Amino acid sequence: MFSKEEKKSSEELSQTSNIIGKETVLEGSIESAGNIRVEGKVYGNAKAKAKFVMGPDAYVDGNVVARSGEVAGNIRGNIEISELLILKPTAVINGDILTNQLVVEPGATFNGGCKMGHLAKDIVIELPESRASEKVAKRA
Repeated sequence: MFSKEEKKSSEELSQTSNIIGKETVLEGSIESAGNIRVEGKVYGNAKAKAKFVMGPDAYVDGNVVARSGEVAGNIRGNIEISELLILKPTAVINGDILTNQLVVEPGATFNGGCKMGHLAKDIVIELPESRASEKVAKRA
């Protein structure tokens, strides 16, 4: 099914980290085969095949999808985590949560619906149409 080389590269990608720094503002969505850590502000959706982490001063105005998550900041949107979601004491969530397991530490604020026992599904990272043509050209 997968060669050892393909399997190794997918494991390496899942270990990569992408950081949105403290004074950084990102307007648009971010998708990663690895981890995403937000310390700044994101105005758009965030999708990570691995872990999504937010610092206490971070802000996301959009939906979050990841395998696992640890939130200490402010999210205005829905969260879909296929394994474990941890809401730290400084977390403020305004939106619905869909997860398999949830830990809400004392002090965390959550305004929305919650559905647990969510079955894990594959998180698909798609290339935008403009980038998809580049991928095809590289194969040729």
